[in-house]
Amino acid sequence: MGTDKPFLVADGEGPAREVTVDTFWLDVHEVSNAEFKIFVDATGYVTEAEKFGNSFVLEAFISDKVKEKIDQAVAAAPWWLPVNKTDWRHPYGPDTSIDDIMDHPVVHVSWNDAVAYCTWASKRLPTEAEWEMACRSGKRERLFPWGNNEMPRGEHRMNIWHGAFPGANTADDGFIKTASVTSYPAQTKHGVKNMVGNVWEWVSDWWKVRHSRESLQNPQGPPSGTDKVKKGGSYMCIKEHCYRYRCAARSQNTPDSSASNLGFRCAANSLPDYLAKSSSPEEQIPIASREEL
Repeated sequence: MGTDKPFLVADGEGPAREVTVDTFWLDVHEVSNAEFKIFVDATGYVTEAEKFGNSFVLEAFISDKVKEKIDQAVAAAPWWLPVNKTDWRHPYGPDTSIDDIMDHPVVHVSWNDAVAYCTWASKRLPTEAEWEMACRSGKRERLFPWGNNEMPRGEHRMNIWHGAFPGANTADDGFIKTASVTSYPAQTKHGVKNMVGNVWEWVSDWWKVRHSRESLQNPQGPPSGTDKVKKGGSYMCIKEHCYRYRCAARSQNTPDSSASNLGFRCAANSLPDYLAKSSSPEEQIPIASREEL
């Protein structure tokens, strides 16, 4: 995992190192609004964004009426605005809803929220090594899940930003914001969709930026830390601003953070019984069997 040709050195993308992971199962799709609603309806779970009373949204997606009441911004990223009463049910402000995007990835979920959902579903978050294994399909130094060409044969393979960020998104790939979790052909040989682009995905590891070349088996990341790792980039990424929609790319947030471009997918050591007995076990697929990154 990692790379000897890092684009963002400060993010700890390098060096390349040999890592072996055991067979694991990974969700084909990012967790959708519809799936998260089933969880909330069954458990009464309240997300951290709902408890805090706000979450972060790109300024361009906030209505003028809501924007009038906002007097704060992130100093290092002024396009991010904290919006009151924004959560997974109201992804772009209190005057928005998910009624027409139930098949889109759930957003405004913290790492803690993601863990709660995965635990309820008899699953877990993937490790960073597992996530990268699935992204690369076992290939070394692969930029994207399908290879090194961002647009093979001129075809869009992912949902990212097109145009000048943070201005207007020209939606050359068909989407301005999130896309359905089933959008685009599968990105990997295993059939996984939207591993890069669409929304950032939480993984289980604590964040660190210094890595050795030591060969590791089933690495879990540091035992503790301040931030958690997220992978895959999002619909807000563009090469000139956030070239993190690559397999080796990575970023981080505190475990209680949430935003309108941050979601997750689940993994498991074995297929949960309810999926093994169902008629659609393809919702999760086995990824690796002692493969090396």
